[in-house]
Order: sequence, then structure tokens, then C-alpha cells
Amino acid sequence: MDSKLKSLIRIASHSGNWYDSDSSVLAQSFKNWLDKVAVVKEIKQLKGIIGPHAGYYYSGSTAAWSYANINPSCYDRVVLLGPCHYKGISACGLPSCNIYETPLGNINVDTVEVEKLSKLKNFVYVKKEDEEQEHSLEMHLPYIKYIFGEQDIKLLPIMVGSLNQKSAEYFGKIFAEYLKEDKTLFIVSSDFCHWGTNFDYMPYNSEDGEIWQHIEKMDCEGISHITNEDPEAFLTYLKDSKNTICGRHPINVYLYALKFSGLDTITKLVHYKQSSQVKTRKQSSVSYASIITYL
Repeated sequence: MDSKLKSLIRIASHSGNWYDSDSSVLAQSFKNWLDKVAVVKEIKQLKGIIGPHAGYYYSGSTAAWSYANINPSCYDRVVLLGPCHYKGISACGLPSCNIYETPLGNINVDTVEVEKLSKLKNFVYVKKEDEEQEHSLEMHLPYIKYIFGEQDIKLLPIMVGSLNQKSAEYFGKIFAEYLKEDKTLFIVSSDFCHWGTNFDYMPYNSEDGEIWQHIEKMDCEGISHITNEDPEAFLTYLKDSKNTICGRHPINVYLYALKFSGLDTITKLVHYKQSSQVKTRKQSSVSYASIITYL
């Protein structure tokens, strides 16, 4: 491959580790997961989904509950918002690469919109090596490629850094304009509670039952603010609970985008799961949820 072309391609750096690198095996996994879920029948138009970004062994089946509701023929652009696990920024990161690789085929980046956003305040370019280290966006790419197949879809991938409320509102107003577009779909990447010594987060109230039940109650309280499309309440919840929701910043930008879009939307939890049911303080878990927004 030409070195110049190679420099423009974000390689599938987590392929073969976090998910299968064999395209036929990967496609069969998607089919199996999607075949087992129920779609939401009352959807007029799907505007966005929130889904997990853990290894597919843990979260692939949960992500299917949101992806199953996508009608690919309705869209020509996907805006993908994900958190930064490794690169510390207090802005929104734009891709340096023009093409995103998956085992199922490549996805073209919407370079026209990237260029437009680069001229706005608090948008910064992310280096190729930082793009490839981050998994929160990559874990959605094979799913996107599977759903859209050979359809010419443009991807606008955004790494959302640590934002205060004012910044979240600022970006929400910008992305509200994309949300209003009929043929643009939002995908927000987030896992929910990370509980255990590895995450330095172990709250527990025995009145809620076992530890896993406390975790579920806590997650569902946060999810209720998401389904109510209330960014301020979600921010207050995060401050009070300190819940380790890794995609809290992209979620809040998305909630502000919904608020400023003026669209009459419904946001609904369609599936929730924990990697394990924690019963002792020696155990740990990560929670996953699929949430959809539609007209």
C-alpha cells in the first residue's frame, strides 16, 4: 500500500482482540445477535442510538438491540460520538484519517464536514496514533459497516473530551443542526457503571438487595434522565452519584443536541445488561445499555 494512502487510513487496531478479525465469523455473530432481538414498531424515524463499546463477547448482543432498529436506506451520514479513554482533551476531537477500516470493509469519513467543523472554536484534530488507540469509536465501526453494507455512507467520528456544562451546551447547539437533518443518524458510544476495585468505584446500599441490584438501580436512575432527555438532570445525577459512565460527555452533548433541535422525540431504553452479577466486593462488573431516540 502506498505510504501516503496508508497514512489516511485508520487501521482496525482492536480487530482480532476485542472482536473477530475474520469477516465471515464477525458477520455471522452480528446476524445471530440481531436475529434474537425485537425492533420497536412505533418508530416513525430513528434519530439516534446509544450503545456499548466493550469487547463483543461482553456487549455485542446488547448493542444489537439498538442497531436492529436502523433502516439503512433512510440515512447517508452517521455522526459517531465517543469518549476519550486515553487522550486527554477538553474539546471535541476530529479525525485525521479519511478512511476507517473494518474487517467487513472500509468506511469513508465525511471530510467535507470535518473541514467545516475544524474552523469552529474548540474542535481539534486528533493524531492518527491517538485515533487508533481509542476503542470507543472503533467498536461501533464493524456494526455500522454490517448494517449499511455497500451503501455509500459518510461517517463523522467525534472524540468527545472532558467537557463542562457550558462546553456541552456549545457542542449540543452545533450538533443539533445535524440532528435536524432527515438523513443523518447519531450513534453515541458509552458503557455504564464500572464497579469494582479495578475502577476504584464500589458504592453499595444493602437496602437495594445484592450489589448487582444496587448497580442496576443506580444505572437506571441515570438512564431515566437520558430517556427524559434532560441534560441538566443527568449532569446533577453524575455529580451526586459519581457513576463511572465512561460516555457521560458524549451522552450529555447528545442530550443538549436533542434539547436544542426542537424535535418531538422519544428516547427509550430497549436493553440493559451487566457483564456479571456482583455479589461480593471481590468481584467487578461493567454495565451495558441500548437506548434509542425516534420521532
